[in-house]
Amino acid sequence: MKLSLKVEYACRVLAQLSRSYGTQKFSHIDELARLEDIPANYLVQILNDLRNGGLINSRRGKQGGYSLAKPPKEITLYGIVTIIEGDLLEINLASSGFSGKKVKEVWGEVAEAMKKKTLGYSLESFLPEESEAMYYI
Repeated sequence: MKLSLKVEYACRVLAQLSRSYGTQKFSHIDELARLEDIPANYLVQILNDLRNGGLINSRRGKQGGYSLAKPPKEITLYGIVTIIEGDLLEINLASSGFSGKKVKEVWGEVAEAMKKKTLGYSLESFLPEESEAMYYI
């Protein structure tokens, strides 16, 4: 399994949006792209997927932009990956042959373990601790 750049960018932009969750602030795409070092034209596609998946809201106009649709603790890594990529680990194995049934069973267990693990991480997991976010002069 290889983590796609699209999933990485989605996690980063959602972490950035979570910083202003609970305020009435909407973040502009140019600001998000700059802060997270993501190409703006690619970010548009990701934000559309996240909006269609119900994770973010968007508003048009001068005061518009993007914001989280749910609290950060309710957005799981599993939810992000499935919105962006679909199934975490798609298993299309046949049960034929001498070992087919057991191979399919093992991979099914792996997929279930991955699902369980990624459901255990919320968007809050991507936020730095307060001490990490502080800057000292």
